[in-house]
Amino acid sequence: MRKSLIFALMCVMLLPVGAFSQTKKRSSTAKRPRTTTTTEQKAFDVEHEGATQIANQIKNLTRFIYLLGGIAKGLEQSDAAIRRNEASPSLIESTEASKAKVRATFQDVRAGLDKLEIDFRANPVLQSFYYKLAGVADGAAKAEQLAAAGQFDQGGRSLLNVINRLTDVLLDMK
Repeated sequence: MRKSLIFALMCVMLLPVGAFSQTKKRSSTAKRPRTTTTTEQKAFDVEHEGATQIANQIKNLTRFIYLLGGIAKGLEQSDAAIRRNEASPSLIESTEASKAKVRATFQDVRAGLDKLEIDFRANPVLQSFYYKLAGVADGAAKAEQLAAAGQFDQGGRSLLNVINRLTDVLLDMK
């Protein structure tokens, strides 16, 4: 009987300890998500949009340069045939039409890069990146001049320098 009394007393004494341990609050080790203000979020969105514009320009330029390689080679061959008087009138006409399209594309590229520079210069959030971006439209204008002179390959090489600068700006925006 004595053993059962001691056992009952121990159970009674341990009962409050169990009750206290269940009410104890546990602290979470997970970090709270950082809340951003609306201005920080807007600035992030503007930078993201600017980076997207640059990425789109890089994609368009690389696609154009890829296509330009084959076109320029074909135009050079056609010009050589024309100089040797081996070209038909339809070949001469199609060659001139192709040259006009390529020149127009060079103009479109320059216009797109002009717009990109203007967008970055006009936006206060993007102005810090504008200084590294400034001049890409000049590189495109140089490429346009080379294309107007019939030097399509050299114009494409000039656009490669433009792509390098755009990529550098994109990396800085990271």
